[in-house]
Amino acid sequence: MSEVPTLFFDVGGVILTNAWDTAARKRAAEAFGLDYAEFQKRHEMLKTAFETGRLGLDGYIHKTVFHRSRPFSPEDFQAFMYTQSQPLDEAFDWIRALAAQGRYRLFTLNNESRELHEYRVRTFRLHTVFTGFFTSCYLGEVKPDEAIYLNALGIAGCSRRQAIFIDDRALNVESALTLGLNALQYQGLDALRAYLRDHGIEA
Repeated sequence: MSEVPTLFFDVGGVILTNAWDTAARKRAAEAFGLDYAEFQKRHEMLKTAFETGRLGLDGYIHKTVFHRSRPFSPEDFQAFMYTQSQPLDEAFDWIRALAAQGRYRLFTLNNESRELHEYRVRTFRLHTVFTGFFTSCYLGEVKPDEAIYLNALGIAGCSRRQAIFIDDRALNVESALTLGLNALQYQGLDALRAYLRDHGIEA
């Protein structure tokens, strides 16, 4: 197992805005005149299949929105979904500087559908920052399930002692801590920098 400090970052809420969270879906319902309660119910039924790669974006949009005729196109709705992704510049710039040192290994560990994830990687050039992407759509598992953390550690060749996991959601952090990883709930760049400094990591 690697003894190089290895950081696993959630993407949405830490580096970028959340790609398709509750707030984004509410904005979509308002923008397109959808019945939010119906849309949300369908989303919840399809969420796991969507985030683990068993349901593609076209299928998701069809099942959640275009199960009836609409005055807009699937392409319009997909474009709106993509526009919900924006960089959280302060944290993103600092993490980019950390990666540029070449002293640490940086990965993502996140729940995301394949198309949204790959759009975000291309658009924000995440491949220039991270060594690899442990994403639910590739692993077929989602946080906070234990398996996704353990498989990420195994594939990365990283011991629990050297792993540091950063996520904005408390439950995901609690699962990491239960497994013996170092973990922090992201609540701003200053707190992140102080936490990593305490673990000997500094940009």
